[in-house]
Amino acid sequence: MTRQVDDIFKDNMEKYNDPEYYDLPFLLEWAEKQNGEIVDLACGTGRLTIPLAEHGYKIIGVDINEGMLNRAKEKTINMNLPIQWELQDCTELSLNTVGSLIYMTGNSFQHFLTNDSQNRLLKSVNTHLVDEGVFIFNTRFPILNELAIIDESKHTYFDKRNRKVTECKVDTYNPLTQILHSTSTREFYNHNDEVISIEKDSISLRYVFPLEMERLIEQNGFSILNVYSSWEKDPLKKDSSEMIYVCKKISPY
Repeated sequence: MTRQVDDIFKDNMEKYNDPEYYDLPFLLEWAEKQNGEIVDLACGTGRLTIPLAEHGYKIIGVDINEGMLNRAKEKTINMNLPIQWELQDCTELSLNTVGSLIYMTGNSFQHFLTNDSQNRLLKSVNTHLVDEGVFIFNTRFPILNELAIIDESKHTYFDKRNRKVTECKVDTYNPLTQILHSTSTREFYNHNDEVISIEKDSISLRYVFPLEMERLIEQNGFSILNVYSSWEKDPLKKDSSEMIYVCKKISPY
């Protein structure tokens, strides 16, 4: 029976700006080594799904956000690419395929806020990989002296509609749950410098420590092939900003 989707997925969509394509060459390198369909988890609007398909790879793009997935479909409607779009919860994948490469970028792993959701994600990935299949994902590195500080910032800018906007952002980290809560409040002004509307949004992100991640991965039937601090394959260090894991399925969940 399908579980009810956690609010952390439907109500916790980060305000993503497409990053530079540092991850694409890395993923293309691994795609060349694998056979069969590739699965792009939390694919969003197809930032990586589409370029990989343009290189000739048959790929399934999975996301729980219907709006993003519809946008991805719109972008590819006349492109005749080998892409299958699926609206699914990554913790309960039901794909009619078992492949040799699954990846999840954009630090999407941090949206899985509980131990249970992390385990269910890895179980879903495991069951959709062949033996020795590869799972690649990234997550932000937990730098304690940064997380421990309540971070407040405020800045003013003009948006695309030339409206003056003042945005206040507050980040608060809970060490008991290892979750960072980030709230943004935006005030919109008219030409008389009067506030005409206010918007608020928030996001919660789970941080996982390296040894914790090692145990999590191994307990879910994977071994770690490599850990990097960048898509350029720099080694992980104490002052790294992110962790990139390349994992191999060694046993069924």
